[in-house]
Amino acid sequence: MTSQYASPKKLEIAALLEAIASNPSDQTLGHMLTRPQWEVLSGYMQASVLAPAQILISQGAEDRTLYFIESGMLTVHFEDQSGKIRLATVSGGSVVGEGGFFSYMARSATVQAGNACKLWALTPMRFSELSNRHPTVALALAMALGAIMAKRVVSNRRKIEIT
Repeated sequence: MTSQYASPKKLEIAALLEAIASNPSDQTLGHMLTRPQWEVLSGYMQASVLAPAQILISQGAEDRTLYFIESGMLTVHFEDQSGKIRLATVSGGSVVGEGGFFSYMARSATVQAGNACKLWALTPMRFSELSNRHPTVALALAMALGAIMAKRVVSNRRKIEIT
């Protein structure tokens, strides 16, 4: 019997799911979405690779894409008149771009590859399609992202910027 969440990309996201499960700093994504839900979600995401030093998100940009990090490390920095201020590093098993994804506001920081990275992108248009076709998966993802944003807002130790 085929699961209602079956997806042709389920093998492609195995490494992403392993990174999420192995993320010691935040288990939110792993706890709030099931493997079948991730398999559905994978059908709405696009894989991409970043070279070291490549910019993923530019401060001030109005793009609303959300990125799940499968591997590699990204740096998050803010630029003002006095230069760059590093806010955080984010690595495999985490997410960036959640602030712009939900807020419709310009990006608050620049996100740049510290080394080679593999990412999975989810655009607002694809999330809308997901919401229409699989509302329980979309709700689980929205709740997980909300929990991550709440943790990042109150975290003084980690200082991860919501981008």
